[in-house]
Order: sequence, then C-alpha cells, then structure tokens
Amino acid sequence: MVYGYVRVSTDRQTIDNQRFEIKRFCSKKNIAIDQWIEETISGTQLPEKRLLGSLLAEAKAGDLIVCSELSRLGRSMFMIMSILNQFVINGVRIWTIKDNYQLGDDIQAKILAFAFGLASEIERDLIAQRTKEALARKRSEGIKLGRPLGRKSDHLKLSGHETEIRSMIDENISKCAIARSFGVCRQTVASFLKNSQ
Repeated sequence: MVYGYVRVSTDRQTIDNQRFEIKRFCSKKNIAIDQWIEETISGTQLPEKRLLGSLLAEAKAGDLIVCSELSRLGRSMFMIMSILNQFVINGVRIWTIKDNYQLGDDIQAKILAFAFGLASEIERDLIAQRTKEALARKRSEGIKLGRPLGRKSDHLKLSGHETEIRSMIDENISKCAIARSFGVCRQTVASFLKNSQ
C-alpha cells in the first residue's frame, strides 16, 4: 500500500502544493498512490490527535508513505524521531521529496532521519527567532503591525468563486459540502456568504 501524506497547519494554507509535489515525484518513480491522508492541523499536536496516528496504527510492513518533507510529520525533532521510529519498527518505508530522503531499515537511513529532524528544528527555531527580532525592532520604531483595526482583507479565499457558490446554495448544497469542495472550513463559507450579500 502506498500512502500520500499531506498536512497544513491552518485552513489559510492549501494542500495543493504538497499534493502536486507528491504526484509529480510518484509519476517520475512510477508509483501509484493508493490512499491520500490529508489533514489541517498543527504539527505540534500529538500524532494520536491527528490522522497520522491512524496511519501509524494501520500501515504494515512493506507499505510506503510519501510526503513533501519531514516537517510535515511533526514540529519537533523528538516527535519526528518518535514517528519515524514507530514506522521503522513496523517495517514501513517513508520517502520525503524536498529532503530527498528515503527511510528504509538500514542504519544510515536512521542516522539521516535523526540529522534531518534536528536540522529542521534548528532551522524553524532560527526563523522564529529572526521574525521575533524583526517585529520587536519595528515595534520599537513605533510601527504598528498587522492589518488596521476594523479593516477586512481585500482578497478572500473564496474570491472569484461567487457565482459557483451561489449556484451551489441554490441547489441546496450544504455549507459543509461547499467547504469541502473548496478545501476550507464551513465557517469560511458562512462568513463569505454573509459578507457578499
């Protein structure tokens, strides 16, 4: 069984880029994805609280999981290592595209998994630190950060789909079904309809 695993942290992000990368990679390798696991949840959440937890339990020896990068599995080195360790114990292989990493059952793969996980965590920490420093500097210069109070964004996720959404509403399609078809949450559809009246 071959699984494509895709995760984004918020519904403001899109799974399309990761899915495209995985499809392109699998096409080059002549691999067919049997099942997609897609979720919108923070990588800081424990695997048991994510669809990844089900995948950890269900994947069997010889199965392959393809994801865009190690950081899609978790946000900390220890979480990534724990997940990789569980897959190794179960004989499940993991291939990541951006990291160009193939986890099998050899010692080199396990060492590389540790190194990549550590590097990912260090990189995220450095990015977060630089961002905090830049924001603190702007605040000290008296620059107001963020969108002005009371101002809404000019471009919404569903902008450009007004006609399509209206016709779906006219056909009595539920907001939940509309949300699923556009890859957003139900509240996003409700807010969009309210603001576009």
